[in-house]
Amino acid sequence: MRAARLIKMVLLLQSRPAMTAAELAAELEVSERTVTRDAQALSEAGVPVYAERGRAGGYRLVGGYRTRLTGLARDEAEALFLSGLPSALREMGLEDAASAARLKVSAALLPSLRDASSSAARRFHLDAPSWYHEPETPELLPVIADAVWDDRLVRARYRRGGGRAGGGDRTEVARELAPYGLVLKAGVWYLCARAGDDFRVYRIDRFTSVEPADERFERDEAFDLPAFWEERATDFARSLLRTEVTVRVSERGARQLAYAGDRAAAAEALAQAPPAGPDGWRTVVLPVESLDVAYSQLLSLGPELEVMAPEELRSRFAAAAERLRELYR
Repeated sequence: MRAARLIKMVLLLQSRPAMTAAELAAELEVSERTVTRDAQALSEAGVPVYAERGRAGGYRLVGGYRTRLTGLARDEAEALFLSGLPSALREMGLEDAASAARLKVSAALLPSLRDASSSAARRFHLDAPSWYHEPETPELLPVIADAVWDDRLVRARYRRGGGRAGGGDRTEVARELAPYGLVLKAGVWYLCARAGDDFRVYRIDRFTSVEPADERFERDEAFDLPAFWEERATDFARSLLRTEVTVRVSERGARQLAYAGDRAAAAEALAQAPPAGPDGWRTVVLPVESLDVAYSQLLSLGPELEVMAPEELRSRFAAAAERLRELYR
């Protein structure tokens, strides 16, 4: 433990011109007294740590000193490529590895480039979770993540459908899976895994138990995680669109249509629709998940959309319009 801390202290001092005892204590999560003892231990071991007293004082390395302790461990190298996803690293239990990797890379850079990471961090941040939902870290995510990194088979129990404890379909199935990759989509974690000869997608929060096996699996090097996810996500979105509605939309309504439901389906429907009439309105046949979903989504367009068919949905819109008229009389 102390050896790792001493190495980190050297790397910190190598990556910055100087650091105060308070700054080192905060980075190393120890007291300033411990920092003083560690600096003395490094000096006795031949590392040229120099302490300057006074308000502008602090610890620094004698100019030109370079440590060779900058090689990345495998987990650090892998975590480095996810360093733009701090919440994802934290949830998978890789935050410490990523921190060590960034520090080693920073220490290996030329002095003129050492502010590159902080410069980028000040200008770009990826916030993966969606709005209006409190993010929940699935309890079994770290176990599954370890298996993904290690190419290790897992024996798991999975709750089918949308069932959660306390409601819904809670049918559980047992599976032996080869976990190929993890995907974080709008704050929800998914596992892409091979089950038998097929690749499938599983929601992490529906696993009720996961047990890593002793044996590893042979990874198919042709498997492309981003391409696989894009294909499955597109197929899934299309599979939800089981019915159609006919609507008339204004020019403004046509622009808003993509934000009221499936964006790809709206774009395709508009592309296939006939040109606008003299009044600027277009008739569009739009795929939707259900009439209930269409009602809640399309109602947001207000007077920029008129439902033509089916009659059941048109009647619901007419009733909603009448209630609004009564409210605003």
